[in-house]
Amino acid sequence: MDTEFVWRDEFNIGVDVIDKEHQRLFKIINRIFASKEEEKSSQWACQEGIKFFRGHTIKHFADEEAYMASIGYEGLEQHRNIHKGFREITLPALEQELEQTEYASDAVDHFLGVCAGWLIGHTLTEDLAIIGKQGRKWENLLPSEELAAMKKVIIQLVFDMFHLESHVISEAYRGEKFGKGVYYRLIYGTEQEENRQEIFMVFEESLLINTVGKIMGIQSNKLDSMLVHAARYTARQFVGRVMEQLPTAASYELKGETLLSYEQFQQVFEREKLQASLLFDTGAGYFAYCVLAPHLLQQGVGTPIEAENAMTEVEEYLMKREKQEGADQRQKVLVVDDSMTIRQGMKELLGEDYDVAVAESGVAAIRTITLNRPDLVLLDYEMPVCDGRQTLEMLRSEKEFEDIPVIFLTGRRDSESMIKVMPLKPAGYLLKHSKPAEIKKEIDAFFAKKQG
Repeated sequence: MDTEFVWRDEFNIGVDVIDKEHQRLFKIINRIFASKEEEKSSQWACQEGIKFFRGHTIKHFADEEAYMASIGYEGLEQHRNIHKGFREITLPALEQELEQTEYASDAVDHFLGVCAGWLIGHTLTEDLAIIGKQGRKWENLLPSEELAAMKKVIIQLVFDMFHLESHVISEAYRGEKFGKGVYYRLIYGTEQEENRQEIFMVFEESLLINTVGKIMGIQSNKLDSMLVHAARYTARQFVGRVMEQLPTAASYELKGETLLSYEQFQQVFEREKLQASLLFDTGAGYFAYCVLAPHLLQQGVGTPIEAENAMTEVEEYLMKREKQEGADQRQKVLVVDDSMTIRQGMKELLGEDYDVAVAESGVAAIRTITLNRPDLVLLDYEMPVCDGRQTLEMLRSEKEFEDIPVIFLTGRRDSESMIKVMPLKPAGYLLKHSKPAEIKKEIDAFFAKKQG
């Protein structure tokens, strides 16, 4: 069996009646995994396994709530509402989908992915909070320091859920691409329609495989629909806990979700001002946590994921992503220029044949290169604060970047400027006022020579 839901010691909360039922639910999911992989004649076993899972889930919720009531747990009502949502909304929608598709393989994958993700997130957050292994409130979270509080909450949650020591590597993440990413958008609101905000979570593919995928026992190093569904529900639990800890966001409820392409995600940074945009390194992969201000929301980004279209949306998302990965085999070019006109012009000129990223300064270029190493940098010579020569000096001082080809994109013709940068070994020079076709021809020639 390629996929197995792995029980881990950290799932134990120390209450026998709860721990045993958690383990039983994990085993039931594994039985459904196994029956799904057998011949079609085992469909009945799969159906019975899902009914068995539902029955034990409902019994487990009742036992858990009875235990919380017996110890006077202050979070009982909120915990009960979370159970109710899964029992009365999520499970019925999944079961309806199974019946409508006659327990088709992808519908079973959807069911298993959602249930696995929900269990992972709920067990590692709300259930551990029952006995104080994970506090419901972190100390010293002051309303006036919400950004600092958010960082503390996220770092603590990543450690509590996945035992990863994460740290913030940017408090002003600008949407740069890092490796193969999954872009997930959650929409929250209150009873007042105008009070809405969006949370964007970006995951490096390797991070999902090393966390949620590892818990599920997935052996593949590639995303599939089951892992995406599990990651969605784990992320929902994660974001819910972050918002619960922040005084200004605690009353918000989830209203919708979408999976985005990188281009759709990038539009947010081009058009909107974010409340917070944090980039984290976990050692097992990067992830970003971004918050969009309620009054500056960008409407209509991505297709809303509802119960009836979740399976189709994830499948289409993975197909589009696979197609995009094929396109991303193109050579990567980073254009660094303080002029938006030049950046956009170069992106339009080269975008059909190359994977083009842009940066508006030398500092932004270093950050972009760190996250997504380019095959060529087109570097403006004259920029404020940190000019092209200083930027290239920083690149050449780092062993990891010292061999990245850099072509200066400059409006200067004087030989003195060029002589100064010769020791830094630039790959060439291009004049900005050259005809676009000539610039494109030079870039094509550079890569042709490199490949030849």
